[in-house]
Amino acid sequence: MTIKAGDKLPDGKLLHLGEGGPAAVDMADLAKGRVVIFGLPGAYTGTCTTAHMPSFIRTADQFRAKGVDRIVCLTVNDPFVATAWARETGADKAGIEVLADADGSVTAAMGLNFDAPPAGFYGRCQRCAMIVSDGAVEVIQIEDSPGVCTVSGGEALLDHA
Repeated sequence: MTIKAGDKLPDGKLLHLGEGGPAAVDMADLAKGRVVIFGLPGAYTGTCTTAHMPSFIRTADQFRAKGVDRIVCLTVNDPFVATAWARETGADKAGIEVLADADGSVTAAMGLNFDAPPAGFYGRCQRCAMIVSDGAVEVIQIEDSPGVCTVSGGEALLDHA
């Protein structure tokens, strides 16, 4: 079942690249305060790089002005790829945390996983964006197609913040 407004975030672990290598980030850490989470099919993919991530870089300060404590990008990639992509897109400088759901387990627990074999995608995250307050989803917007970024873009979600 797909996560929806009113649901709690699932338990699980994501990864980031720390000083000593890959380090776990517990989903419980994302259940503190007001957090924007946007999920996407993969780092370095077309729409993710040219539209989705830039929309949150553009709106990061506006989200913070509306009381958002953290902005997190969830990608089904390894933490090395996620970190490199964060640097290359400028997400790190904008204060956006790009966290890896390396095995796709968190994505699956939220019911947001999909496969697109022609593109080589298996267990990837549907393009989405949500606002979470103390672990409960306030609003979630999910795209009908992974190649578009309309309802899940930063500007669209900002209207709900």
